[in-house]
Amino acid sequence: MSGHVVGDLEAASEAYRAALQRVQDGLAEVASARADVPKVRERLADAIVAAYRGGTRVGEIARVTGYGREQVRRILRAGGVEPGNAGSVDA
Repeated sequence: MSGHVVGDLEAASEAYRAALQRVQDGLAEVASARADVPKVRERLADAIVAAYRGGTRVGEIARVTGYGREQVRRILRAGGVEPGNAGSVDA
């Protein structure tokens, strides 16, 4: 084999190993992020309840979180708050 061909082979092999390592690193990052989701979701739910009790309207909470109004209401009910009865006016 000529030096040029061996050099190309080595470069291609190294690029392949590096790509595999990036995939492994990415999978580890995804697993870590997935493990964080439940506690972060709970934190968001607590913040939604606190915001509503502090007077923030359902529509504003929906806008900030990206959730729909009905999802915000479900989170509030799960947090022991009946939208429209506690906090601000439900609009």
